[in-house]
Amino acid sequence: MDLTILYRGPLASCDYDCPYCPFAKRRDSSGRLRADRAALERFTEWATAQTGDRLSVLFTPWGEGLVRSWYRRALTELSRLPHIRRVAIQTNLSCRTDWLTESGADLGTLALWCTYHPGQTPYDRFLAKCRDLTARGVRFSVGVVGFPEHLEEARRLRAALPSEVYLWVNAAEGRTYTDAEAAQWTALDPLFPYSRHPHRSAGLPCRTGESVISVDGDGTVRRCHFVRAGLGNLYDGSYRRALRPRACPLATCDCHIGYVHLETLPLYDVFAGGVLERIPRGPAEASQGQQIGPLRLDVIT
Repeated sequence: MDLTILYRGPLASCDYDCPYCPFAKRRDSSGRLRADRAALERFTEWATAQTGDRLSVLFTPWGEGLVRSWYRRALTELSRLPHIRRVAIQTNLSCRTDWLTESGADLGTLALWCTYHPGQTPYDRFLAKCRDLTARGVRFSVGVVGFPEHLEEARRLRAALPSEVYLWVNAAEGRTYTDAEAAQWTALDPLFPYSRHPHRSAGLPCRTGESVISVDGDGTVRRCHFVRAGLGNLYDGSYRRALRPRACPLATCDCHIGYVHLETLPLYDVFAGGVLERIPRGPAEASQGQQIGPLRLDVIT
């Protein structure tokens, strides 16, 4: 089996207080942190044992995972396994970065999906960490949420990053962009048109529930983070019987970690080799004003 897993455990605490995030500055109790650690260690043990499968894993915690030692350890351990195709995590990059090379992680397998939050961390500090990742040979993407007040900082960051580092832009939830506003963001991220509008998905084929699954800390398997119906449990193997081609039951899909798997979009080609860490095929094409991959505006809905 060749399976992509989106893992999200109990962790819900973050060291940032972004006004658009419901988990801003939330503190987990010591009990919840212990539960999150135990759940992640259980998942890592399970993934380690699946030597007959090919696994790709993206950690998508509600909170910030890399400030917790158990997430750094899980990424390191999984990256060393021959049956793990890719292991990645979404992070605000507030953690130190030296662990990536000092831990012995396989940087051919490990990758980071980094988000810059203006107002939450000094620009120079964030840029220095990005430059450190580059110097260490870490595979990563960087992005921002497309609020008007973030535009100049995003432009500044794009100009300072190496051209091979892809800078993505997420449309702000619930925000409508005029064509002029969208053009400004598209100048930074040629793939922004995919994020600008929610995608019609009802009844359309999607890889989730067949070759992509979502797993929570208890091992409950769902097709994705956004469809609550369960498909079984990871640890008793019951989910395997439920894997099959499926159409999306929701009217729309507006999150990249969901719509990237829609078969009606060409994003598996656009992000070939970098779907989990959100790095397009041919990263050298990610410089300002250049088209990244087969950008087909005719299929963006």
